[in-house]
Amino acid sequence: MTGFDLAHRLRGWRGLVLAAFVALVAGLPSLMLLPPLDRDESRYAQATSQMLETGDYVDIRFQDEPRWKKPIGIYWMQAAAVAVTGGVEARNIVPYRLPSLLGAMIAAIACAWVAAAVFGTRTGILAGAIMGACFLLSTEAGIAKTDAVLVACVTAAMAALMRIYLAVRANDPPNRGHKLIFWAALGLSILVKGPIGLIVVVPAILALSLWDRDIRWLRPLGWGWGLALVALIVGPWALAITVATDGGFWREAIGGDLAPKIAGGHESHGAPPGLYLLLLPLLFFPATLLLPASISTAWHRRTEPAVRFLICWLVPAWLIFELTPTKLAHYTLPTFGALALLAAVAMTRPIGTLSRRLGAVLGLIAAGLIVAITVYGVSNFATSTAQTWAAVTMVTAVAAAAIGGFLLLNKAPVAGLVAALALGIVSHAALSGTIRQLRPLAIAPQLTKVLKDANLHPRQGLTTSPVAITTFHEPSFVFLTGRATQLTDAEGAARALAEGRPAIVEARDAEAFAQAAARLGVTGRAVGEVSGHNYSTGDDVNLTVYAPPGREVAPGSAR
Repeated sequence: MTGFDLAHRLRGWRGLVLAAFVALVAGLPSLMLLPPLDRDESRYAQATSQMLETGDYVDIRFQDEPRWKKPIGIYWMQAAAVAVTGGVEARNIVPYRLPSLLGAMIAAIACAWVAAAVFGTRTGILAGAIMGACFLLSTEAGIAKTDAVLVACVTAAMAALMRIYLAVRANDPPNRGHKLIFWAALGLSILVKGPIGLIVVVPAILALSLWDRDIRWLRPLGWGWGLALVALIVGPWALAITVATDGGFWREAIGGDLAPKIAGGHESHGAPPGLYLLLLPLLFFPATLLLPASISTAWHRRTEPAVRFLICWLVPAWLIFELTPTKLAHYTLPTFGALALLAAVAMTRPIGTLSRRLGAVLGLIAAGLIVAITVYGVSNFATSTAQTWAAVTMVTAVAAAAIGGFLLLNKAPVAGLVAALALGIVSHAALSGTIRQLRPLAIAPQLTKVLKDANLHPRQGLTTSPVAITTFHEPSFVFLTGRATQLTDAEGAARALAEGRPAIVEARDAEAFAQAAARLGVTGRAVGEVSGHNYSTGDDVNLTVYAPPGREVAPGSAR
């Protein structure tokens, strides 16, 4: 079957389904294999579980502390996923991740939809596959937080805006459905992550209008009903949270979260401009081999309205993210739709020799980084079961770059891309499996297993809750053991034993714990020990689980 025949068969909805399927296959391993992650994912999941437990779907809280950093959207989506798939009692992280996986699929669909309409079916198929398979999106697809859903909203909004812009340029009336998609996606992006989506949309509109020296294309956008729709999406909760917190949410979200990120490197995440550009070959893998061709296409075809739109989608937002002091790898993800489209468009014409050579080199560099990361993880934190996963990760990453680069150099870019995508997806899946086997990093699941083996876990109903724990105060442990978990010190752990509750004591607190227990006249029995590395703080930890006096240790419990 020729490429033309395949594109013909996949036109229309079939191409969109293929894009969604690629994103599903790429994101599913992370969703299924990774344990609850610290810190953001477990904070989101725990706050969502508390919504379901308390029935309060307005105020956001982690244990008894307000979590007034991001709007409500992702919590509602996670709560719906958990309610439909099971229940909060299971403490299974997978349902909380489903909105992220769906977000990745929608982002891939949006790329395929707009590319097929503007550049043709084959370009649409390739753009959707590139977006769905890239390492950054497929990683975020398996993590229960805002970023994959945000990129779905932004990509859908920008895809619809592109259709509107090109229609006006062609003197055609914009489709009302496209306008509805734009405003609805924009409203949802605000409900999910506040103004971050606007950082992409607004600069793109301004840059495009300035470049064209024409703002007439904005007039038929439906401003009146569109802004009303955004207000209808965001307004009810905004009013409710303002009343419920007496305005405290906005003070914390803006003054305590957003402003510090703009002013400096918030929470030790500062980095100089240029970091995202250096990370791009890794984060865009396995389509890295097309990055030079994408840049070349953007420059040489910048007079084409569609390519000009993609440049204005990508460049202004990217510069803003680079100039913002606080940097996290996922911040630039809302611009990746433009990159995926440019990469697909680059293959509609012959790719120059320099772009092919640079692309092959960049692919190998990205594969080398994946190998180095894998070797580092296995060398420092792996058990023997991780070796096979790690080998598959490294071999397929190198094969994706080598085979894709070889075909690209021999003027077969589409075949090279398909090979790179297929092998890259396998590499990403194996990397998720490798991370799962890095047991020293999975401290909370190990502690939970010790508690269950000793019949001390609160969900077993055989002991008075909550569990008390010193030093290792990570959200993943709270998520796995419940809202009432007591994050305490040595004195608090000793008191927990005196009250008939289990206690977990970190080695550096052991002496103070022993002294406090002696003062209270209580003795606990060690039923298990967990050693590992807390990647949130960079510290090694050694935690001992104590059963309260009078508790019989279950047969087979860890010691």
